[in-house]
Amino acid sequence: MVLLQTTSLLRARCPSALLSVRRLATEAAQLRRTGLYDFHVENGAKMVPFAGYSMPLSYADAGQIASHNHVRSKAGLFDVGHMVQSNFRGKTATEFLEWVTPSSLSSLTPYSSTLSVILNEKGGIIDDTVITKHAADAFYVVTNAGRREKDLAWFKEKLEEWNSGEKGKEGPVEMEVLENWGLLALQGTLMSVVIASAFVPIEGFNLHVARGGYTGEDGFEISIPPSQTVEVAKLLSKAPVQLTGLGARDSLRLEAGMCLYGNDLDEDTTPVEAGLSWVIGKDRKENGTFIGAEGVRKHLKEGPPRRRVGLTVEGAPARQHAKIFDPNTSDILGSVTSGIPSPTLGKNIAMGYVKNGWHKKGTQVEVEVRNKRQKAVLTPMPFVKTNYWRG
Repeated sequence: MVLLQTTSLLRARCPSALLSVRRLATEAAQLRRTGLYDFHVENGAKMVPFAGYSMPLSYADAGQIASHNHVRSKAGLFDVGHMVQSNFRGKTATEFLEWVTPSSLSSLTPYSSTLSVILNEKGGIIDDTVITKHAADAFYVVTNAGRREKDLAWFKEKLEEWNSGEKGKEGPVEMEVLENWGLLALQGTLMSVVIASAFVPIEGFNLHVARGGYTGEDGFEISIPPSQTVEVAKLLSKAPVQLTGLGARDSLRLEAGMCLYGNDLDEDTTPVEAGLSWVIGKDRKENGTFIGAEGVRKHLKEGPPRRRVGLTVEGAPARQHAKIFDPNTSDILGSVTSGIPSPTLGKNIAMGYVKNGWHKKGTQVEVEVRNKRQKAVLTPMPFVKTNYWRG
């Protein structure tokens, strides 16, 4: 009998790691593989280096745009098994995670989830994460593959500090990394039909199913024991579901206004600058009992020096690092962090940061593409209406 532990996301992930292949490329001999590597190859995947893993960019003859549109109209299945899945347990687990993140986890109901951020001492974002509460003393946490070493080292350091202090005496906290577990993201308009009709004829293992995702569509993220990952992937990849790679995942997340760590988030960016103030619990803003609180509360009180914005760009698409200008004075206002031609909208969209005060929707700016200034307008995100399940 398969147990489906269903959770609801307050908002879908901003999380995490997608398509910056050249920047994160690793020598093939050093690349890690998810439990679905052979499954991808058998299905004609074009494998590329990403975040230290060999991951599918696309499959067979299905191009990025066709795959993108299939998710928007039907359903797609993504391998996200490169991401880091962990369990935190202990009498003071809630307090520990409320120390390393600014979220109000004590108010979460069992088997509900929230997007959050792990902060450094300055209030900069070490990583974005989704935290699912199982019980008062047990949490399931997903972090980005590209931040694996940094995150695990940070957690190790902070756990040692916590457990050796007064709180640790009340009840130590332990962390278990779910090495080699599979993680599949089923996303799209028809995904609920697929899940409703799925039957897993295997006994003796549990699936952890969390409702949410990274595409703007309704979806589930399904955590699977290593021995069953391929079987579940085969079960869920039948029509109308189409296997989907990193290329479409990147365009889908940007249309949904979702951040990519390393492009749109980094350790020098606070959640206030990133437009993620909503992940900070109201009580946390007041008591400031989390790492990095001083920097975050300063930005909340005085306003951040810059803000994340969406842009619609004329002409050629604007890519990462493209400069954003004041069209009247030619002063540099900021830069683009992610940009694509939107398959759904048929126009160029981008995300970036501009000086505070220049972030109002409808503001006219210019973006430099190939040494040429192009007109752009600040546009509210998400660019495409989202279809998340609201629990």
